[in-house]
Amino acid sequence: MDLKHILRDFCMNPRHTRWVAPLLILGDAVLCALIIWKVPYTEIDWTTYMQQISLYISGERDYTLIKGSTGPLVYPAAHVYIYNILYHLTDEGRDIFLGQILFAILYLSTLTVAMTCYRQAGAPPYLLIPLVLSKRLHSVFLLRLFNDGFAAFAMWVTVLLFMNKKWTAGVIVWSTGVAIKMTLLLLAPAIAVVLVLSLSLGPSIQLGLLAVLIQVLLGIPFLQNNPTGYVSRAFELTRQFMFKWTVNWRFVGEDLFLSRKFSLALLALHILLLGLFVATVWLKPSGSNLPSFLHRLSQRRYHTVPLSKSFIMTAMLSSLAIGLLCARSLHYQFFAYLACTTPFLLWQAGFHPILVYIVWVAQEWAWNTYPSTNTSSLVVILSLAAQVFGVLGSSFSRKHLDQSSQKEHLQ
Repeated sequence: MDLKHILRDFCMNPRHTRWVAPLLILGDAVLCALIIWKVPYTEIDWTTYMQQISLYISGERDYTLIKGSTGPLVYPAAHVYIYNILYHLTDEGRDIFLGQILFAILYLSTLTVAMTCYRQAGAPPYLLIPLVLSKRLHSVFLLRLFNDGFAAFAMWVTVLLFMNKKWTAGVIVWSTGVAIKMTLLLLAPAIAVVLVLSLSLGPSIQLGLLAVLIQVLLGIPFLQNNPTGYVSRAFELTRQFMFKWTVNWRFVGEDLFLSRKFSLALLALHILLLGLFVATVWLKPSGSNLPSFLHRLSQRRYHTVPLSKSFIMTAMLSSLAIGLLCARSLHYQFFAYLACTTPFLLWQAGFHPILVYIVWVAQEWAWNTYPSTNTSSLVVILSLAAQVFGVLGSSFSRKHLDQSSQKEHLQ
């Protein structure tokens, strides 16, 4: 076999991910150590987190009264519990170096789970390389210590558990992730479809109730004190967005960005895209269209279907990408969820490897442009659109999802 065929086999054969992934993770561990050693830590929200936790430790349970130097507490209860642990481990937040080491462990754990998902979905080795090269992703975890790192970890663990049919455990981890940061609600539409396809309606409703129960249990200390204050702050759906911080829609101009018309248009687009994905992509394994599926479900004549691991991963990550595309404002820390999602969705869209890398490089550049510009924000939207409409288009033109599921048997 000549060198060309060897290189092609190395890049394209999913069997090689078994040993490529550990090598990349080991190399990234060295890179993490170098970043912590050489790159200065950047203070953004860590001190505020610690100030808020100190109020919590002192006995404050009214969410509206828990504040820090950069603003009030606007994350659900699991965020408080996690950073309470970090508060004690890092000498009330003063030991930044130890905090960075802990976040490096969190980053490598997230990367390991994501690569495991890639391997089980039959992804080729060349898709793993971009996962370890993101400057912005390293920054979010190691230099900013954002809570998005914990939420991203919960997201990937949820995907892995669902891929392996661990439905109850997956829902528990997902709901806990939602209780860290509300962004994980973007997975909810795909989770609902996957559960109904796999378990039918009754068990799916029970798992939905379990997810709600977890939110209640985690929030009890605050719900007992000021329930309205907790819900309004932790799950603030009416939050006012500031144009100067937006990464994604800067190119539309401030007047349009702040307008109610723009907000409603994005909401309508979100609903439309979810409807299209349900009808054309996510219900494909059932072998029926949406009206027929709903009719059989209502008549309790629906029979569950086995779902491939690649299908489950595609459904959940595409649900995330749709939500990010239609989000009114994304901040830099949101890249924690997107960085490891993009290569897989571009591959599932059927893009040539070179095009996968071109879109990935463009997206990485855009998310590392600070402050964002008209050009960088447009690239953010176009790269997300390539992922969303690429997967949607592939459901019409090719049977790519079915082909990728067959590769699982090569593992």
